[in-house]
Amino acid sequence: MPDVDATLANTADKLFVATIVFYAVAMLGYALEYAFGRKAAAVAGARSKVLAGAGGPDHAETSDVDDGEDGHVDERAERLGITMNQANRAGVVALWLTWIGAALHLSCLVLRAWSVGRVPWGNMYEFIIAVCLVGVGTWLVVVATGLAARRLGLFTTLVAILLLGTATRLYTEAAPLVPALNSYWIAIHVTAAVLASGIFMVGFVPAALQIIRRRYDQVEGSGRKPRFPITLGERLPAVENLERLVFKLHVFAFPLWTFGVIAGAVWAERAWGRYWGWDPKEIWSFIAWVVYAAYLHARATGPGGRKLAPWIVVLGWVTMIINLFGVNLVVSGLHSYAGV
Repeated sequence: MPDVDATLANTADKLFVATIVFYAVAMLGYALEYAFGRKAAAVAGARSKVLAGAGGPDHAETSDVDDGEDGHVDERAERLGITMNQANRAGVVALWLTWIGAALHLSCLVLRAWSVGRVPWGNMYEFIIAVCLVGVGTWLVVVATGLAARRLGLFTTLVAILLLGTATRLYTEAAPLVPALNSYWIAIHVTAAVLASGIFMVGFVPAALQIIRRRYDQVEGSGRKPRFPITLGERLPAVENLERLVFKLHVFAFPLWTFGVIAGAVWAERAWGRYWGWDPKEIWSFIAWVVYAAYLHARATGPGGRKLAPWIVVLGWVTMIINLFGVNLVVSGLHSYAGV
């Protein structure tokens, strides 16, 4: 029996491409809802008020105006003929496309694992795919539980597409595990790292948006005209809502990352005879742990800490990116077995 089932591996590669396509189309749907959904709702509300004043029906379709924000008439939406219902339908379609893309994404990993008879995160290419799957899955759960507005999927799918696009440049053919990874600890240590990294990825998005929204409120409050990217804040949820989402995601991911670091130390003792050797991967994993611990501490230290907290989350994600790409592609160490 061959070590690699080429048919399954090729099918997995095709599903990977299809996944990116579905996420890209979904991102466009989210963009339509983000750009015109709330504004179109405000248009409908303004028109209903006019009709009510003239003796017409006294109701307004403003379901998409969330977080207690007061919208205003969007002339661009009127010129383009985009209604609230059309913008909302684009968001609904985008969400369904994300679900389909996630199913294809999962199938890609399952078939790749099946083709080689091992866990599907044995190299850098597979690790990125797995992290993005966890990230998209986390986002779908967040939307399903009502923790975030659907249109924010624009930013989550954007991050996922960027990472998956990077993965295409790191493509590695399906193959058995290299000897250094041929251990049951890969199903413990790396799985924890994949889960935590995927949730951190999603947590980075509302943290960055929280910074933009807070800055937008400050600029608007001073009477000045905001510029891009601060103008994105106009359609974002309130700072408090974004802050709650960031905290819920990180308070769940941080213990997973902690467990992953500890499991990695145990695996290192089994493989190299020491728990910690200040290898580049170990150093950056610890730095990421310290940064995310600092976020949780800052979030609990009052208004000053809370204002700084989203910036710490952004820094945390930067350390994760350095840990992923820098250690594997730039710095040489015991963990430099990216398969590229």
